[in-house]
Amino acid sequence: MGRAERADHARQGARLTATDAALLWGSADYDALALRFARVHDELVERLAPREGEQWLDVATGTGAVAARAAAAGADVTGIDIAPGMIEVAREQAPHVRFHLADCQALPYADASFDIVSSSFGFIFAPDHEATAAELARVCRGRLGFTSWEPNPGLGELYRAFGLDSPEGRAPFEWGRRGDVEELLGAAFALDVEPRTWILEGATGEDIWQLWSRSAPPFKAMVAGLDDGLREAFHDAYVAYCERYRDRDWVRVPRRYLLVVGDRR
Repeated sequence: MGRAERADHARQGARLTATDAALLWGSADYDALALRFARVHDELVERLAPREGEQWLDVATGTGAVAARAAAAGADVTGIDIAPGMIEVAREQAPHVRFHLADCQALPYADASFDIVSSSFGFIFAPDHEATAAELARVCRGRLGFTSWEPNPGLGELYRAFGLDSPEGRAPFEWGRRGDVEELLGAAFALDVEPRTWILEGATGEDIWQLWSRSAPPFKAMVAGLDDGLREAFHDAYVAYCERYRDRDWVRVPRRYLLVVGDRR
Protein backbone atom coordinates (compact mmCIF):
# COMPACT_ATOMS: atom_id res chain seq x y z
CA MET A 1 0.00 0.00 0.00
CA GLY A 2 1.26 3.45 -0.91
CA ARG A 3 1.90 6.40 1.36
CA ALA A 4 -1.24 8.30 0.33
CA GLU A 5 -3.47 5.29 1.01
CA ARG A 6 -1.86 4.75 4.41
CA ALA A 7 -2.41 8.41 5.25
CA ASP A 8 -6.09 8.00 4.35
CA HIS A 9 -6.32 4.96 6.63
CA ALA A 10 -4.68 7.00 9.40
CA ARG A 11 -7.22 9.79 9.02
CA GLN A 12 -10.07 7.30 9.15
CA GLY A 13 -8.57 5.57 12.17
CA ALA A 14 -8.13 8.91 13.92
CA ARG A 15 -11.92 9.01 14.27
CA LEU A 16 -11.39 6.48 17.03
CA THR A 17 -9.96 8.75 19.72
CA ALA A 18 -7.28 7.64 22.13
CA THR A 19 -9.96 7.44 24.83
CA ASP A 20 -12.17 5.29 22.60
CA ALA A 21 -9.24 3.02 21.76
CA ALA A 22 -8.36 2.64 25.44
CA LEU A 23 -11.95 1.69 26.25
CA LEU A 24 -12.14 -0.73 23.34
CA TRP A 25 -8.92 -2.58 24.16
CA GLY A 26 -9.75 -2.72 27.86
CA SER A 27 -13.24 -4.08 27.27
CA ALA A 28 -12.48 -7.79 26.94
CA ASP A 29 -10.82 -10.59 28.87
CA TYR A 30 -7.71 -10.30 26.70
CA ASP A 31 -5.52 -12.23 29.12
CA ALA A 32 -7.43 -15.42 28.30
CA LEU A 33 -6.46 -14.95 24.66
CA ALA A 34 -2.88 -13.92 25.46
CA LEU A 35 -2.34 -17.29 27.14
CA ARG A 36 -2.98 -18.94 23.76
CA PHE A 37 -0.13 -16.92 22.25
CA ALA A 38 2.47 -18.39 24.63
CA ARG A 39 4.49 -20.12 21.90
CA VAL A 40 4.47 -16.95 19.77
CA HIS A 41 5.68 -14.88 22.70
CA ASP A 42 8.38 -17.41 23.59
CA GLU A 43 9.78 -17.40 20.06
CA LEU A 44 9.74 -13.61 19.79
CA VAL A 45 11.77 -13.19 22.99
CA GLU A 46 14.11 -16.03 22.02
CA ARG A 47 14.78 -14.49 18.60
CA LEU A 48 15.57 -11.10 20.16
CA ALA A 49 18.03 -12.83 22.53
CA PRO A 50 18.15 -10.31 25.38
CA ARG A 51 21.35 -9.92 27.33
CA GLU A 52 21.54 -9.05 31.01
CA GLY A 53 20.65 -5.42 31.64
CA GLU A 54 19.64 -4.48 28.09
CA GLN A 55 16.97 -1.80 27.90
CA TRP A 56 13.82 -3.35 26.38
CA LEU A 57 10.58 -1.62 25.37
CA ASP A 58 7.48 -3.75 24.73
CA VAL A 59 5.02 -1.68 22.69
CA ALA A 60 1.25 -2.23 23.02
CA THR A 61 2.14 -4.74 25.69
CA GLY A 62 -1.44 -5.80 26.46
CA THR A 63 -1.37 -7.77 29.68
CA GLY A 64 2.42 -7.92 29.65
CA ALA A 65 3.21 -11.45 28.48
CA VAL A 66 6.19 -10.52 26.30
CA ALA A 67 7.44 -7.97 28.81
CA ALA A 68 7.41 -10.56 31.60
CA ARG A 69 9.34 -13.06 29.46
CA ALA A 70 11.94 -10.47 28.51
CA ALA A 71 12.43 -9.51 32.15
CA ALA A 72 12.81 -13.17 33.12
CA ALA A 73 15.56 -13.42 30.49
CA GLY A 74 17.48 -10.60 32.18
CA ALA A 75 16.42 -7.47 30.30
CA ASP A 76 15.49 -4.20 32.00
CA VAL A 77 11.96 -3.92 30.66
CA THR A 78 9.41 -1.17 30.14
CA GLY A 79 5.97 -1.99 28.73
CA ILE A 80 3.49 0.52 27.32
CA ASP A 81 -0.15 0.27 26.32
CA ILE A 82 -2.98 2.68 25.58
CA ALA A 83 -5.53 0.79 27.70
CA PRO A 84 -5.48 1.34 31.49
CA GLY A 85 -7.28 -1.96 32.05
CA MET A 86 -4.53 -3.84 30.24
CA ILE A 87 -1.82 -2.06 32.20
CA GLU A 88 -3.55 -2.85 35.48
CA VAL A 89 -3.53 -6.58 34.71
CA ALA A 90 0.08 -6.42 33.48
CA ARG A 91 1.23 -4.74 36.71
CA GLU A 92 -0.49 -7.41 38.79
CA GLN A 93 1.12 -10.22 36.83
CA ALA A 94 4.60 -8.73 36.40
CA PRO A 95 5.21 -6.27 39.26
CA HIS A 96 8.97 -6.30 38.51
CA VAL A 97 8.36 -4.62 35.12
CA ARG A 98 7.71 -0.90 34.58
CA PHE A 99 4.40 -0.33 32.79
CA HIS A 100 3.28 3.04 31.46
CA LEU A 101 0.20 4.33 29.70
CA ALA A 102 1.37 5.59 26.30
CA ASP A 103 0.47 5.74 22.62
CA CYS A 104 2.87 3.99 20.24
CA GLN A 105 2.30 6.77 17.69
CA ALA A 106 3.97 9.28 20.07
CA LEU A 107 6.28 7.46 22.47
CA PRO A 108 7.32 9.46 25.56
CA TYR A 109 11.00 8.45 25.39
CA ALA A 110 14.19 10.04 24.14
CA ASP A 111 15.86 9.02 20.89
CA ALA A 112 17.78 5.73 21.00
CA SER A 113 16.57 4.91 24.52
CA PHE A 114 16.22 1.15 24.04
CA ASP A 115 18.46 -1.69 22.94
CA ILE A 116 15.40 -3.78 21.99
CA VAL A 117 11.86 -2.86 20.96
CA SER A 118 9.19 -5.55 20.65
CA SER A 119 5.48 -5.94 20.03
CA SER A 120 3.28 -9.00 19.60
CA PHE A 121 0.09 -8.31 17.62
CA GLY A 122 0.17 -4.90 19.26
CA PHE A 123 1.22 -1.69 17.50
CA ILE A 124 -0.23 -3.00 14.23
CA PHE A 125 -3.64 -1.74 15.41
CA ALA A 126 -2.53 1.89 15.73
CA PRO A 127 -4.10 3.83 12.82
CA ASP A 128 -1.09 5.91 11.74
CA HIS A 129 1.42 3.38 10.44
CA GLU A 130 4.02 5.90 9.34
CA ALA A 131 4.01 7.67 12.70
CA THR A 132 4.26 4.33 14.49
CA ALA A 133 7.16 3.16 12.31
CA ALA A 134 8.98 6.47 12.82
CA GLU A 135 8.58 6.20 16.60
CA LEU A 136 9.84 2.62 16.69
CA ALA A 137 12.92 3.61 14.71
CA ARG A 138 13.47 6.75 16.78
CA VAL A 139 13.60 5.05 20.20
CA CYS A 140 15.38 1.84 19.12
CA ARG A 141 19.18 1.79 18.96
CA GLY A 142 19.52 -1.97 18.48
CA ARG A 143 17.06 -4.78 17.68
CA LEU A 144 13.40 -4.72 16.71
CA GLY A 145 11.02 -7.67 16.78
CA PHE A 146 7.28 -7.99 16.27
CA THR A 147 4.49 -10.24 15.07
CA SER A 148 1.70 -9.15 12.72
CA TRP A 149 -1.34 -10.89 11.27
CA GLU A 150 -1.35 -11.66 7.57
CA PRO A 151 -4.58 -10.91 5.65
CA ASN A 152 -7.06 -13.78 6.07
CA PRO A 153 -9.13 -14.31 2.91
CA GLY A 154 -11.36 -16.96 4.50
CA LEU A 155 -12.45 -14.74 7.36
CA GLY A 156 -12.76 -11.80 4.98
CA GLU A 157 -15.21 -13.78 2.87
CA LEU A 158 -17.20 -14.67 5.98
CA TYR A 159 -17.48 -11.03 7.06
CA ARG A 160 -18.44 -9.84 3.60
CA ALA A 161 -21.28 -12.38 3.45
CA PHE A 162 -22.86 -10.43 6.32
CA GLY A 163 -22.00 -6.98 4.99
CA LEU A 164 -19.27 -6.59 7.59
CA ASP A 165 -15.63 -5.57 7.43
CA SER A 166 -13.09 -7.28 9.66
CA PRO A 167 -13.63 -5.94 13.19
CA GLU A 168 -10.08 -4.59 13.36
CA GLY A 169 -10.49 -2.81 10.02
CA ARG A 170 -8.23 -3.58 7.08
CA ALA A 171 -5.29 -1.38 8.00
CA PRO A 172 -3.67 -3.65 10.66
CA PHE A 173 -3.21 -6.39 8.07
CA GLU A 174 -0.93 -4.15 6.00
CA TRP A 175 1.70 -5.00 8.62
CA GLY A 176 1.20 -8.61 7.51
CA ARG A 177 2.49 -7.87 4.00
CA ARG A 178 6.24 -8.16 3.53
CA GLY A 179 6.36 -5.25 1.05
CA ASP A 180 4.58 -2.87 3.42
CA VAL A 181 6.84 -3.87 6.31
CA GLU A 182 9.93 -3.24 4.20
CA GLU A 183 8.58 0.12 3.01
CA LEU A 184 7.76 1.28 6.53
CA LEU A 185 10.83 0.00 8.41
CA GLY A 186 13.42 -1.16 5.87
CA ALA A 187 15.28 2.15 5.77
CA ALA A 188 15.93 2.02 9.53
CA PHE A 189 16.37 -1.75 10.04
CA ALA A 190 17.86 -4.71 8.21
CA LEU A 191 14.81 -6.94 8.38
CA ASP A 192 14.27 -10.69 8.46
CA VAL A 193 10.57 -11.37 7.65
CA GLU A 194 9.42 -14.93 8.29
CA PRO A 195 5.92 -16.42 7.76
CA ARG A 196 4.47 -18.41 10.64
CA THR A 197 1.18 -20.13 11.47
CA TRP A 198 -0.57 -19.94 14.82
CA ILE A 199 -3.25 -22.52 15.60
CA LEU A 200 -6.39 -21.54 17.51
CA GLU A 201 -7.61 -24.73 19.16
CA GLY A 202 -10.87 -25.78 20.75
CA ALA A 203 -13.00 -28.84 21.29
CA THR A 204 -15.70 -27.30 19.09
CA GLY A 205 -16.26 -24.29 16.88
CA GLU A 206 -18.55 -23.01 19.62
CA ASP A 207 -15.67 -23.08 22.10
CA ILE A 208 -13.61 -20.93 19.74
CA TRP A 209 -16.52 -18.51 19.28
CA GLN A 210 -16.87 -18.17 23.06
CA LEU A 211 -13.16 -17.46 23.50
CA TRP A 212 -12.89 -14.97 20.64
CA SER A 213 -16.15 -13.14 21.41
CA ARG A 214 -15.12 -12.67 25.06
CA SER A 215 -11.39 -12.02 24.68
CA ALA A 216 -10.65 -10.32 21.32
CA PRO A 217 -11.67 -6.69 21.94
CA PRO A 218 -12.57 -5.56 18.37
CA PHE A 219 -14.46 -8.79 17.68
CA LYS A 220 -16.34 -8.55 20.97
CA ALA A 221 -17.35 -4.95 20.23
CA MET A 222 -18.47 -5.83 16.69
CA VAL A 223 -20.61 -8.73 17.86
CA ALA A 224 -22.17 -6.63 20.61
CA GLY A 225 -23.16 -4.03 17.99
CA LEU A 226 -25.12 -6.47 15.81
CA ASP A 227 -28.88 -6.78 16.09
CA ASP A 228 -30.12 -10.04 17.58
CA GLY A 229 -31.03 -11.71 14.29
CA LEU A 230 -27.79 -10.83 12.54
CA ARG A 231 -25.75 -11.79 15.60
CA GLU A 232 -27.35 -15.25 15.69
CA ALA A 233 -26.80 -15.82 11.98
CA PHE A 234 -23.21 -14.59 12.15
CA HIS A 235 -22.56 -16.78 15.18
CA ASP A 236 -23.79 -19.85 13.33
CA ALA A 237 -21.67 -19.03 10.26
CA TYR A 238 -18.55 -18.35 12.38
CA VAL A 239 -18.93 -21.65 14.23
CA ALA A 240 -19.38 -23.46 10.89
CA TYR A 241 -16.22 -21.74 9.56
CA CYS A 242 -14.24 -23.02 12.55
CA GLU A 243 -15.67 -26.51 12.18
CA ARG A 244 -14.17 -26.68 8.68
CA TYR A 245 -10.87 -27.17 10.50
CA ARG A 246 -12.00 -30.10 12.62
CA ASP A 247 -9.30 -32.76 13.06
CA ARG A 248 -11.01 -35.80 14.57
CA ASP A 249 -12.06 -34.74 18.07
CA TRP A 250 -10.49 -31.26 17.98
CA VAL A 251 -10.83 -28.03 16.00
CA ARG A 252 -7.59 -26.37 14.90
CA VAL A 253 -8.08 -23.08 13.04
CA PRO A 254 -4.87 -21.78 11.40
CA ARG A 255 -3.99 -18.09 11.46
CA ARG A 256 -1.00 -16.97 9.41
CA TYR A 257 1.28 -14.23 10.72
CA LEU A 258 4.70 -12.71 10.18
CA LEU A 259 7.58 -12.81 12.62
CA VAL A 260 9.73 -9.77 11.86
CA VAL A 261 13.18 -9.25 13.40
CA GLY A 262 15.50 -6.41 12.49
CA ASP A 263 18.85 -4.87 13.36
CA ARG A 264 19.25 -1.08 13.39
CA ARG A 265 21.17 0.14 10.36
